[in-house]
Amino acid sequence: MYKLYIANKNYSSWSLRAWLLMRELGLTFEEEIFPFTEDSWEVYKKRCPGGLVPWLQDGDREIWDTLAITEYLAERHAGVWPEDESVRAWARSAAAEMHSGFATLRNQCPKSCGVRIKLKEITEALQNDLQRINGLWTEGLERFGGPFLAGEKFTAVDAFFEPVVFLIRSYALQVQDKSAAYVKYLLALESMREWDAAALNETWREPQHEKEMTLHGVLQQDLRNT
Repeated sequence: MYKLYIANKNYSSWSLRAWLLMRELGLTFEEEIFPFTEDSWEVYKKRCPGGLVPWLQDGDREIWDTLAITEYLAERHAGVWPEDESVRAWARSAAAEMHSGFATLRNQCPKSCGVRIKLKEITEALQNDLQRINGLWTEGLERFGGPFLAGEKFTAVDAFFEPVVFLIRSYALQVQDKSAAYVKYLLALESMREWDAAALNETWREPQHEKEMTLHGVLQQDLRNT
């Protein structure tokens, strides 16, 4: 059986991507949470070669980095990427762009499922990130018919953008109609609702993450259990 090591569900964007992909594929796996702490790096690097989460254990094999985990699963299971070659090329490109880009969105809107924050301003750089995401999502939905980015079925490209869905909700980010409908659709997925509920029930608090959440905005509501 696979074993997936993740961090706090409230904070960890990368953990969500791998976890959600495996859940939507219907794969059986055990999860183990390593909460973020002030010495996370010291803890993680003793367990995982990259010192980061998530990482996947398959027997005596360990695979780290979400993109590597995705491709490892794609070699063993159908449905990770779209079957059509052209659609698959688009999906891989969009996922890779998310994997390496959108630095302003990541920095100004760190993930926390349980908070609602009003940003002090939408900077030009953040607006550029949001416009690009809107463009990608609209292109995928219009070209391939939805309701997912690459067509009728959930694939890895959706998993890579799932944390953005939570960011849009947490920070009340404005997106276009098709993107807003996509956000609503994904938030209603059973797997997303399960992750969200678990995130709200976590009692771990990591000071640096808590500080970063309000560097660019004002906390309006905290829905997490204390």
